[in-house]
Amino acid sequence: MITLAALATDRHVIVSHGELIEIGGSFRLPDVIAAGGAGMRAVGTTNRTRIADYENAIDDWSAVLLKVHPSNYHVAGFAESVPLPELVALGTKHDLPVVHDIGSGLLFPAEQLGFPASEPDAQTSIGAGADLVLFSGDKLLGGPQAGIIVGRAELIDRIEKHPLMRAVRVDKLLLAALSVTLQTNRDPVAAGRSLPILQLARTSVESLRQRAGLLVKRWATCSSSVESINIVETEALYGGGTLPGRTLPSIAIDLTPSPPLTDDALARRLRLAEPGIWAQIHQGAVRIDLRTVFPDEDDTLGAIVEQVLSARNT
Repeated sequence: MITLAALATDRHVIVSHGELIEIGGSFRLPDVIAAGGAGMRAVGTTNRTRIADYENAIDDWSAVLLKVHPSNYHVAGFAESVPLPELVALGTKHDLPVVHDIGSGLLFPAEQLGFPASEPDAQTSIGAGADLVLFSGDKLLGGPQAGIIVGRAELIDRIEKHPLMRAVRVDKLLLAALSVTLQTNRDPVAAGRSLPILQLARTSVESLRQRAGLLVKRWATCSSSVESINIVETEALYGGGTLPGRTLPSIAIDLTPSPPLTDDALARRLRLAEPGIWAQIHQGAVRIDLRTVFPDEDDTLGAIVEQVLSARNT
């Protein structure tokens, strides 16, 4: 909103129909554009947009070419979108800034961070010539919730001097937390080792399987509450509105309760424990996916589940 207020008030933003996203809380891109004081020219169709669609929409009212990564959904099949370098070339031709909203906040290509996912990153977008790149401070960046704008100094300066900036600026505590996160992210290798989301994503399946074996052995003495305790292979989701449709192979433990204890009742007991454990219910079993658990939490997890399973089945 602040970017468009500074660059496109009373003018038009050109964006693909296929990128008119809605994020959590029912915030919709067209409404955000309007709140920034700009008009919107949506081009192409939901599934196919070409560079000619953008060029045909350019007129004297055009202010910004906007590309938005649909980070919480995925269009597959008969689909086409314009690569960022082509949009940058068009922006250069018509002297229009290109703003790229990459959503989730990777600073480096995913492969440099050591996890197997394809997602836009700020380094690549800036390298491709985007004038401004927008992304979240949390999600895959791993810091506090915030909005981050990087890019050409002259455009950043215009945004900083806009009257609305004082209303949307972040506080000192958030800046301190963000500073630590960004310092960690200066080195992709260090970021991959220390940022929680990347630690979980990089954990090997074999490591998860070994940890699951130790937990199952610990819970085996609670057989009166469960019919079976099984280690299962599953698929984990990244979550947080990122990497739609992308999964990671994972290892989980299925707890199938003995009657009269039901799966709903067992899941509720786990949620109400201190600290609470939020598990899935899958085909009559309560499933605990170890990709969501850090290794140093295994003892706590083991003790809580052991306590819940040892309780009377009432």
